[in-house]
Parts: sequence; C-alpha cells; structure tokens
Amino acid sequence: MERESNFRLLVLRKILFEKTDEQNEMGIQEIIESLQREIPDTTFDKRTIKRDLEILDETDFEIVRNTGKFGKILYSHQARLFETYELRLIIDAILSARFITEKEKNNLIDKVKMLTSKRIAKTLPEPILFSQSSSMDYELVKLNIDFVHHAISEKRLLSYQYGKYNIHKQFEYNRNGDRYLVEPYALIWQNDYYYLIGRFRQNGEMRHYRLDRIRNIEITEERFVKNDFNLQDYVGQSFHMFAGKEIWIKIQFHKDLINVVLDRFGLEADIKELDEDHFILKTKAKLSDGLINWILTWGNKAKVLAPEDLVSRVKGQITRMMEVYE
Repeated sequence: MERESNFRLLVLRKILFEKTDEQNEMGIQEIIESLQREIPDTTFDKRTIKRDLEILDETDFEIVRNTGKFGKILYSHQARLFETYELRLIIDAILSARFITEKEKNNLIDKVKMLTSKRIAKTLPEPILFSQSSSMDYELVKLNIDFVHHAISEKRLLSYQYGKYNIHKQFEYNRNGDRYLVEPYALIWQNDYYYLIGRFRQNGEMRHYRLDRIRNIEITEERFVKNDFNLQDYVGQSFHMFAGKEIWIKIQFHKDLINVVLDRFGLEADIKELDEDHFILKTKAKLSDGLINWILTWGNKAKVLAPEDLVSRVKGQITRMMEVYE
C-alpha cells in the first residue's frame, strides 16, 4: 500500500510539473482524470488527492491554490528552477554551437525542455535554425571537453598531441608529433570553438589550444599549482584567439565605429576624442595576424598610430593585398 501511495505521489508531481504553470491550473477532477490516464484501472478518491497535494506542498514542491469560477478550487505548480528567458538562453547557445551535431542538438534541447511545463516547452525553438561545420569531429570534442574539465578541477597536468589540417584536408601534427605538456587553467567557448587555456610546461608561456585540434589527450598523475592569471584580460587581448606578444597599441577611429570599439573593449576602454570626427583608443593587445586583420576590417576608418612595428605590419599587409589585384 505504501509503495502504491509513493508511486501515486510521483505521478501526481509529474502531472503538475508538466501540465500546470502561471497560466494553466487544474481542478481536482482534471487531476484525477490525468492520474487515471497515467495509472489505468485505478480509482482515486478526491480526499486522498487533496491530502497528496498537501504532502507535496510540505515537501517543498510548492502547490498554488486559486479560486476559479463558481468557487472551484484550482491547483498548479508555478516554481521553476529556470525562468523562460534562461531556458531560451541555454537553447540558443546550443543552436549556435557549430560543433554540435543536429542529432545531439535534438537530444540536448529535449532535455532542456523537460525543465519546464509542456506549454512553455512548446514555445521554445527547435534545432533547425543553424547549420554546423561538417568538418567538426563532435565525438572528439566531447571527449576532450571531459578530459580538460576534469584536469582543471583536479589541477593535473595534461599531455596530448596537437596539429591542424593541410590543403589536402589531412590532419598533421605540430612539433613532429611530440606531446604537449600543459597546465590547464580554463576551458572557454569563443568564436564558435572550444579552447583550452593553460601554461605550456616546456617554456612557461600562457597559450590557448582549440579542442578540435587536440589528439590523444591524457590526464597525468602530476599535479600543479596555479599561478595568478586574469582570464578576462587574456581573452580580451587575444584577437580571434590568435597568440602573440602583448603590447600597448594606439589606434585612431572614425566616430562611426564608437560602438564597435565599445563592443570589443567594453565601456571602461581608454578612449579620447581627437576631433569632431575621430577618437583615439589606447589599450593592450596581442600582436598577431588576428589583430591586424581586425584593424583592416574597418578600412580607412581605422589608422594605427603606435607602436611603429604594428604600423609597419599593417602597411605591409595592405601592400600585399594591393599586389594580389595588380
């Protein structure tokens, strides 16, 4: 009898979670009819169900009681772990991740929708809006995420091989296939890719590595002590996650690009007005192809003022671009 009572409570909880929310309530008779569909050939007494509702409420599964037309008592469960906008944020992130396969997107989104009522779940998007890169090896990325996550939490050294694809779409290892030894500091999702950020043991430099280019990863038994490290500064200075030497730069921008610069560097960016049409940005960044390409994106609306080395590299890139069209 106790087992039947516990099972009934679980089914009742499921019904209220899936079918009720702020805009949908159920009377006792509707609840009983739903129970009978879930547990056929069983009868339910109204007093028993009312007592079950009280038990659920006492065990922190909040039951809201309202009075409807003609004094009818209506019941609902309105508390949710996630607000609707939070679920939308999660699903949109899943949809926009290019490395997740369509099958896995369906699987993940179905799980997310189980966190709310069926009515709200129907309003959330289906995985048909975004395409992913066919070159992504999702199974490999999933495995690498798991390894890196555990290594970070346990502060253990990672060992792996690293490489990239050549023009023939064949994967080639860097450093003749020698293994990289890296102290993992962080795992981030940036520019449609997952990156491991860590200290390269061979020379002590902070570097980042794309997870889809990591092969044969292993968590070693060796532990490490984390040094002070500002992840936000590192990511902010690594344009499009290109590595390079950190330098101070000064760039003149047309005022049309003020929001572009604020989007990239934040409201705290060091910006000074030059004249009625231009302003100057001063900031730290990593000297890299990513930085140069970003500057060239804005054509004649961006001009590098310092350092001279960056000015020369930008001029050289412009010259090479012109030669392509001559």
